[in-house]
Amino acid sequence: MRRYLRALTLCTVFAVFSGLYVYSKLFNSDLSLGGTGLKRIFIPPRVPGARRGAAARTGPQSPHWYHRYIMRQRGQVEAGGRPEPPMHLAVVACGERLEETLTMIKSAVLFSIKHLNLHIFAEDQLQASFMEALESWPGFIRSKFNYTVYSISFPSENAAEWKKLFKPCASQRLFLPLILKDVDSIVYVDSDILFLQPVDHMWAFLSQFNSSQLTAMAPEHEEPRIAWYNRFARHPFYGRTGINSGVMLMNMTRMRNMFFKNDMTSVGLRWEELLMPLLQKYKLNITWGDQDLLNIIFHHNPESLLEFPCQWNYRPDHCIYGSNCASAEEDGIYILHGNRGVYHDHKQPAFRAVYQAIRKYTFGADPVTSLLDPLEEELLKTTHTYCGKSHPLLTKRLAHSLAYINRKGPPGR
Repeated sequence: MRRYLRALTLCTVFAVFSGLYVYSKLFNSDLSLGGTGLKRIFIPPRVPGARRGAAARTGPQSPHWYHRYIMRQRGQVEAGGRPEPPMHLAVVACGERLEETLTMIKSAVLFSIKHLNLHIFAEDQLQASFMEALESWPGFIRSKFNYTVYSISFPSENAAEWKKLFKPCASQRLFLPLILKDVDSIVYVDSDILFLQPVDHMWAFLSQFNSSQLTAMAPEHEEPRIAWYNRFARHPFYGRTGINSGVMLMNMTRMRNMFFKNDMTSVGLRWEELLMPLLQKYKLNITWGDQDLLNIIFHHNPESLLEFPCQWNYRPDHCIYGSNCASAEEDGIYILHGNRGVYHDHKQPAFRAVYQAIRKYTFGADPVTSLLDPLEEELLKTTHTYCGKSHPLLTKRLAHSLAYINRKGPPGR
């Protein structure tokens, strides 16, 4: 009798472990086939003070290219490789910047090829509006990105001082490596940026970093005779004409790990140790706030910065007195930066025309007849200005990007 009981017990134990084994295989199969587990790759981790947008949608509205992308990810996992890491894009919005920021995001999502993770830092009164607007976009667009909305946050002991530095909330960008601790690399842009080609091309600069480089920015100016930093700055700055921080590509893992040379101590300081002492030393000498602090940092650490051409951060300064951005004249403008409020006044009608064309474009409409053609017509009305005379530079890359969208076509085509 005992032998039978022993055999029954062994059979029961074997059955339980067999069931657990089968369950684990099924669970792992779901992970490798892009089920719930794989979708988590595309959702940014939750951090304190953050609100998360809905996960990327799939279904009948999703375009075919997205399914091909998912299948490519599955193939990489099944082959034992790692899925390609998603791109990360950050922006800070305060005050009356809701519509401008949404237009920037629209341009980024419209042209992006790979999946995009958005990190939106916004004042509390703007957060619900961001989420409502982004959730209202059609499913085939929502499937291209995830987003997280964060509250504005600075180190508590100096929060008021950081918030009022230059424009409201602008210095938030300095603290991205300390807030987004689980993000390796990110593209930061000001809210007045418009992408005229895929974010992917900016992201590709990461592969060009050498072992010491941890960020990429464009010069503040190309022409020293009319540049600001070399004529007026009362503090150290990078290179001949300084750097502009409206578009920044950052390897934040390297930024968190590096000890930065500085003019306050003979030993290197980590990023979190550097910022406040630097502000205390130079706050009476800086004009452009956090951008000036970045110029001081990379003046002492020039080997850590990759300088990319002005076409990646094209501003009115590059055309207001005549064209002075050689890379844009050759290949067109990749990223448009409408600083000084030029999207919202009539001082630079060519910049305003590009902004309005993208803002008014309806997702799914023919991009050439609904965006490019009306824009080119408006730009012909701006040729009384120097920037307007350069209007072919504004549409050269944009035309390529829109043609690519047209080839893909909206869902169902």
